[in-house]
Amino acid sequence: MSALKKIMAFVLLAAMFTACKSKAEEDKKEAAPKEEKTESGATPVTLTEPLTGTMTDAVELNAVSSFLLKTNVKSSANGYLQLVNAEMGRYVTKGQELFIVKTKEAQSLGNTITSLDTSLHFDGVIHIKSPGTGYITQLNYRTGDYVQDGEQLVTITDTKSFVFILNLPYELKPYLPANRELQLKLADGTMLNGHVDMALPTVDAVSQTQNYVIKVNTDKQIPENLIAKVSLVKNAKSNTISLLKSAVLTDEIQSQFWIMKMIDSTTAVKVPVTKGLETADKVEILSPVLKANDKILLTGNYGLPDTAKVTVIK
Repeated sequence: MSALKKIMAFVLLAAMFTACKSKAEEDKKEAAPKEEKTESGATPVTLTEPLTGTMTDAVELNAVSSFLLKTNVKSSANGYLQLVNAEMGRYVTKGQELFIVKTKEAQSLGNTITSLDTSLHFDGVIHIKSPGTGYITQLNYRTGDYVQDGEQLVTITDTKSFVFILNLPYELKPYLPANRELQLKLADGTMLNGHVDMALPTVDAVSQTQNYVIKVNTDKQIPENLIAKVSLVKNAKSNTISLLKSAVLTDEIQSQFWIMKMIDSTTAVKVPVTKGLETADKVEILSPVLKANDKILLTGNYGLPDTAKVTVIK
């Protein structure tokens, strides 16, 4: 009796195992259509069309704002500063009074200096004025300080000497004659028109860059050491035919280039191409000559055979 029970239990377990296996196979078959490719084996892709227009091969460089001329205002006598009409960053004009210096002798003698000689009209007070127009970038003394003859009191930038200094790699120097007129883009988006004025006669030993002076015509007050972006055009072509970069494929060593072109609604073929200019997002196609209505694979094109079945995703 116990042997019969064991046989029945074994048969029951075998039946349950077979049923579970069949269910798993059915579930797997139902999940199969959810794969990336369609039932017909076509690859889903998106398309693009050739672009026609001007292409520019340019390099972006930095230019730093600077004042070429800075004037040092000095004391003309030994004495004490009675008045300091100067602050860091203040804009001053030519002829504006900056300091009043009372000589050491006048400070010592007080009001008796003129009583020594009635014909003497000097009261021991010296007025020092700004020799130019600009910003105060350095201030060394305060009211009451003692200064000596010839000692530097303040430094003033000359606004007429405001320029941008372009750091140009020496290998890009041949492109400069065609880029004498430049546009400078500031960090806040402001665009300035500039003109390359002259080259400074030194090259940085480490970076091998030469500094060029760019003069700008603007009334805007721009601080010193502000970095602007300058686009130096190396080559430009008009009426070029180009494609977005992701539409152009290449091999591992980038010796051959091709695109996948639609020949009908479901078939794409491999077409070798010759490249021209390149920008950040576009590639010029020199050959073959593409038409404006050609359909080129933009995504889903990687790894496809020379002739492939595809499904276009809108």
